Amino acid sequence: MGISGARTRGASALLAAAGIALAVLVPVLVLAAYALLADLSHWSHLARYVLPQALSNTALLLLGVAVLVAMLGTGLAWLVTAYEFPGRRMLVWASLLPLAVPTYIVAFAYLDLLHPLGPIQSGLRALLGIDNPRDLRLPDLRSLAGAVFVLGFVLFPYVYLTTRVMFMSQAASLLEAARTLGASRREVFLEVVLPMARPAIAVGMSLALLETLNDIGASEFLGVRTLTVSVYTTWVTRSDLGGAAQIALAMLLIVVGLIALERHGRRRQRYANTQRMRPMQPRLLRGPRAWLALAVGSLPVLIGFAVPAAYLANETLERLHRVGGVSDSLIGALINTLAVASVATALTVGAGLVVAWAARTIRDSDRAGWTRTCVRVASLGYAVPGTVLAIGLLMPLLRLDQWLGALLGHGGLLLMGSASALVIAYVIRFLAIPTGGIEAGLARIPPSLEQASRLLGESPAGTFRRVHLPLLKPALAASALLVFVDTMKELPATLLLRPLNFDTLPTWLYAEAARGTYEEGAVAALAIVLAGLLPVTLLARTQLKIGHRP
Repeated sequence: MGISGARTRGASALLAAAGIALAVLVPVLVLAAYALLADLSHWSHLARYVLPQALSNTALLLLGVAVLVAMLGTGLAWLVTAYEFPGRRMLVWASLLPLAVPTYIVAFAYLDLLHPLGPIQSGLRALLGIDNPRDLRLPDLRSLAGAVFVLGFVLFPYVYLTTRVMFMSQAASLLEAARTLGASRREVFLEVVLPMARPAIAVGMSLALLETLNDIGASEFLGVRTLTVSVYTTWVTRSDLGGAAQIALAMLLIVVGLIALERHGRRRQRYANTQRMRPMQPRLLRGPRAWLALAVGSLPVLIGFAVPAAYLANETLERLHRVGGVSDSLIGALINTLAVASVATALTVGAGLVVAWAARTIRDSDRAGWTRTCVRVASLGYAVPGTVLAIGLLMPLLRLDQWLGALLGHGGLLLMGSASALVIAYVIRFLAIPTGGIEAGLARIPPSLEQASRLLGESPAGTFRRVHLPLLKPALAASALLVFVDTMKELPATLLLRPLNFDTLPTWLYAEAARGTYEEGAVAALAIVLAGLLPVTLLARTQLKIGHRP
């Protein structure tokens, strides 16, 4: 009875995990089918007039962002790991702050700050005694270079995070051996440190490039027609769903290529470490070198977080002082955002718990392979850009609406006509976050605890409730917080799937920026930034623990 009961529970867990994985996979399959079966006349038009510019802009944007985030993230990680100087401990956590600001908000802020009549250029002219704005103008931010600048200074913490952990784990003996053989500090960094850190840099870069490919707000604000912007304009402006699906399929192929390239770059990487490894000790900097290190390390944080955040706070205070409050529409957008994010977070964490629990409970060789496949497929949504996911979800949701309408005798759109479509998209998009976090939490729970519980007569459900759930609270809380904030910030999928007259804070900000009313949008942008500070604070605490040296 016990063996058959375990097999039944394992089959139920596998079935639930397979259902969740199938829900993630369906939009991708539908997108591919819809794009391939659509009228090829769309493709000929796109191939001639849309794709050349969109592909070249996307490729150049990805290349520029890759170079910038690799330089900033790797350089800053090495600076705070290999050197000791005043303010280093502050830089360890402050370097994560740009993650709290979505890329479209930074673009929104710098468009006003770097306007020819904005505070930065006006201040420079006043400092130099120039009255005419035409006599001194900085390069226009509305360009491909401007997009690389904005995205690079916001996304570099992805490389910083992964690379710093690698630097902290490098053995001091390897670096000392290189120095003993006559290598300079520069040669040690280039020939020993960087090759060993290449896998971490590749992982961080791939995450940053996936975020770049998913971006729509910053690219459109800055006038760069990428593939993501082309999907949105082709669908919404030109009412060409077939063409949008074909562009989205091209984006998905780029995503697959990025992931394959990242894995190919580290396929032969092998490392051998001794059990007792002595980490390297930072070199103490004094005098001008110490202050120069602090200034150089602080520059990315100032550009990527401090300057736009201070601008948003100032604009919000001026708006509240001048008007005396916020508009009812903005309050409605805030309520919508919190409601949708709360429901999506609960469902996403619940689905992630089901998938991770299936991977934990199914250990027999016959079904373990299927479970691992379900886990990988369930995590696929995070690599799919929001615009691609929205295109793939459209047809399944419309068909499901038709089925529900016939079943319930309802003539309207139950899913597409409400926020339910957004919740479904958010669950699929961010399911990888709780799945990975809960899997890591379950891995830290020794099997002996559940075995002891079962020997004491506790049922599997009781063991899960009394043993596993209390120990999983930190992982569940961290996953829920990350999902909540990511759903609050999500713009591309929200723009394409939201019902009529339904705004969230990101779509409100997008509309205000499109109209050029920056004062109204600053309030919504500041609310999103404040929400984004919560998970960054958790990451910062982790980084301080990593960086702590007895």
